[in-house]
Amino acid sequence: MEPVKTRLFSRASWPETKRIADLLRLETVGGVIMLVAAVVGLVWANSPWASIYETLRSVEIGPESLHLRLSLAEWASDGLLVIFFFVAGLELKREFVAGDLRDPRRAAVPIAAAFGGVLVPALIYTAVNLGGGPSLSGWAIPTATDIAFALAVLAVIGRCLPSALRTFLLTLAVVDDLIAIVIIALFYTDDLSLLPLVLMFVPLALFTVLVQRRVRSWWLLIPLAVATWALMHASGVHATVAGVLLGFAVPVIRRCGDGPGLAEMFQHRWQPLSTGVAVPIFAFFAAGVSIGGLSGFITSLTDSVTLGIVLGLLVGKPIGITAATWLVARFTKADLDDDLAWIDVVGLSILAGIGFTVSLLVSELSFGEGSAGYSNAKVAVLLGSVLSALIATVILRVRNKVYRRIFEDENRDADNDDIPDVHQVDQPRADQSG
Repeated sequence: MEPVKTRLFSRASWPETKRIADLLRLETVGGVIMLVAAVVGLVWANSPWASIYETLRSVEIGPESLHLRLSLAEWASDGLLVIFFFVAGLELKREFVAGDLRDPRRAAVPIAAAFGGVLVPALIYTAVNLGGGPSLSGWAIPTATDIAFALAVLAVIGRCLPSALRTFLLTLAVVDDLIAIVIIALFYTDDLSLLPLVLMFVPLALFTVLVQRRVRSWWLLIPLAVATWALMHASGVHATVAGVLLGFAVPVIRRCGDGPGLAEMFQHRWQPLSTGVAVPIFAFFAAGVSIGGLSGFITSLTDSVTLGIVLGLLVGKPIGITAATWLVARFTKADLDDDLAWIDVVGLSILAGIGFTVSLLVSELSFGEGSAGYSNAKVAVLLGSVLSALIATVILRVRNKVYRRIFEDENRDADNDDIPDVHQVDQPRADQSG
């Protein structure tokens, strides 16, 4: 009898693999994993074993000749997080091409909100630090929204919230981060290298041509994607931009027939790796902010840098996002999604005050690692982000209960006749008229 051949890592050999991947595609599961990883990082960084945590963060690996000798923390933020941005880029393109945002009037609202959410926090920080000096260089710290953390919190607290709210937040956060990254390139990049930046478009163009021709061979696409990322990183521009560009390159609509397009297929494949590996590892390293004990925390609160960042995230973000959304919806032909109420926008705008990733990066670029300004900025980013998450959780949990009650009322079927009671209200009158 001929022996039965089995493939390594086949679904038949590993039946649990598909089940785990399906779980990781649930945002609630991914959100919980990420939040747990963040708490572990924060607690460890403020424990008696903090030196071990810092040593782990600073371990360097990678080829020096390719300018990729990076610490584990840098690999997490500049490397692994690109996977998340790639998945986010895929989803955002799907919304623009085939989803709710294909209508320019609706897409304009979250895009305008992103600009408002950048402008007002920067103005507030600048007003608090008008005395000048080195503190003024941190004006861009409170401008960014952390996509991964914000979406995770929304997934955990808002299972019944309208899907339009998540789309609004995703669009706002991606545009917000792109604006912040442009700010970094213009104001915080001292050694921008044009040659790697120009060369980056070569593998990106090849990747685009292949996916537009519906090529799915990983041995072709992954090397091109890695080359795009490496050249983007070498140019001095934040490497996560490469993930968004690669995601935007993938086509959404099938050329013929029914079924999912290439963007949806790629998102299905890469989502578990993003939520189960990339984002939790990033959260573990990014959230490890040393507060310096109660005395250090209190001292930080009196600093203008801390005050400017906290007010920018906690007050500036909601004012900027809500005001920009209202102005665009009021004075242009752009429309707020019919499923959203203004209190939902307010709750979401407060949630956008979660600033971790790019905010911590800009803090380092503004003041330099190890400086007093950098330490105060890290505490401020942590405090502002936590307060924003807590306040937004209260508002959105209340709204979640409202939407859950609406859903239950619309689907209640007391007679068990498969017809919701809400559709039977006018039934007797209709029978009489007949």
